[in-house]
Amino acid sequence: PRSVVRRQHHKRHCTCTKEAKHERRFEARIGVVGSVHADRIDMLLLFETAAGFGLFKVLDEGKVREEKDLGKYFSTSDGANKLVKLKAFSKFDNTTDALAAATALVDSKLSKGLKKFLKKNVGEETLALADSKLGSIVKDKLGIDCIANGSVLELARGVRSQLSALVSEFSGQDLSPMSLGLAHSLSRYKLKFSPEKVDTMIIQAIGLLDDLDKELNTYAMRAREWYGWHFPEMSKIVTDNVDYAKTVKLMGTRECAAKTDFSDILPEEVETELKDASIISMGTEINEMDMLNIIQLCDQVISLSEYRTQLFEYLKSRMNAIAPNLTVLVGELVGARLIAHAGSLINLAKHPASTVQILGAEKALFRALKTKHETPKYGLIYHASLIGQSAPKFKGKISRVLAAKCSLAIRVDALSDSPDATIGIENRAKVSYRAIRTSWPPAIRGRTVQRKDLKHPSVAVSFERGPEKSLSLSGVPKVSLMHGPFERHSNIFLCLRGAYPILSKC
Repeated sequence: PRSVVRRQHHKRHCTCTKEAKHERRFEARIGVVGSVHADRIDMLLLFETAAGFGLFKVLDEGKVREEKDLGKYFSTSDGANKLVKLKAFSKFDNTTDALAAATALVDSKLSKGLKKFLKKNVGEETLALADSKLGSIVKDKLGIDCIANGSVLELARGVRSQLSALVSEFSGQDLSPMSLGLAHSLSRYKLKFSPEKVDTMIIQAIGLLDDLDKELNTYAMRAREWYGWHFPEMSKIVTDNVDYAKTVKLMGTRECAAKTDFSDILPEEVETELKDASIISMGTEINEMDMLNIIQLCDQVISLSEYRTQLFEYLKSRMNAIAPNLTVLVGELVGARLIAHAGSLINLAKHPASTVQILGAEKALFRALKTKHETPKYGLIYHASLIGQSAPKFKGKISRVLAAKCSLAIRVDALSDSPDATIGIENRAKVSYRAIRTSWPPAIRGRTVQRKDLKHPSVAVSFERGPEKSLSLSGVPKVSLMHGPFERHSNIFLCLRGAYPILSKC
């Protein structure tokens, strides 16, 4: 009957489908990269050492595929020799060849020496590799089927533990000096040719600058508290920490204030107030040894302050050279902190604008997600001057706009060879215009900017804010603003008053 035939056909189809699924799962488990089934082909393991490349033949492939714990077979040298056997070994001629091969392997590239070695010793066998990317390259260029999975990693780990017993050339030798020497050479090579090595200077400089600020504040507060027992009124008169330390060092005890000239340190009115307060001070007396220690502490405050100024100038020069567009948008300190938080300029360039906006506020973000509250609107970017100049209710909006422009500027700095800050200047002008535009009443935000030519070369640009008020900016030659946020004319950008004016050539 037809029903019986249909049931038999359906049963055969289900059986074939189950077998096909089982076969596909098995191939996926062993990680075959290729079209030839692994049951019919021998397996070779490629193993790299500090001395050269080794090619090991797997004697029992069933154990490699089925066993989850291969380490027990490599507990002894006899067990390792029963599972794998050395087929070929290519020794490096010198340290330069070893460094070139190791660098290529780190970058998942096929070096010339490895390519020649595989062509010579691998035929129809399946090649087991620890790196799946390298396996794909070997498959494409040499046509060799490759395996890269967890079993191969276990096999390579076992071969490494019994390498001296498996390779006759290494019997009785210690490979640690070779591996250590190659590791040092590879580290020097990566440090010398790393494209991110310049970012390290910025990261270290901003970290040291923050540490100096903390230490300087601690030392200055300690000096104020210590000397305050002798002259407590001076803390309110001299507010700057460095000026306070210089004044204490120059004056000594308060009795010498009347005869000391502070004109190089303090303004005239502050000097007069200080001398008057020293006569009627309520402080205690101190001896010479106490005063000597206080002066030494003041010397530390002065020297730390001078070094901090020098370090800040160095950081400014490095930021202007490495990330000029980011520096124009957010400043040297905020830009350096963004780079340090991301790890490098390249890593920062990979972040989208939404991540740049809240970078540094990760704890607040995850706490908001956990408690289902509002997420933070800004992180480190909050300290940029453009956001600080905005009204409190518009800070979130301006931070979003600034983060979008920063994301573009960072990518230009990281991937472009141009040293100028044209993109940063233009974007800062746009963000500044947006910041001041948000403070206008909604009824006049869409009006067109008017241009009035005067008899003399300067131009007055007026912005109507109602019938009785107007905003004007004059003295800017050849500036044209029409039908949009900004029009570039004569390589000059115009930024409105109150939003960080920039008049700079590109």
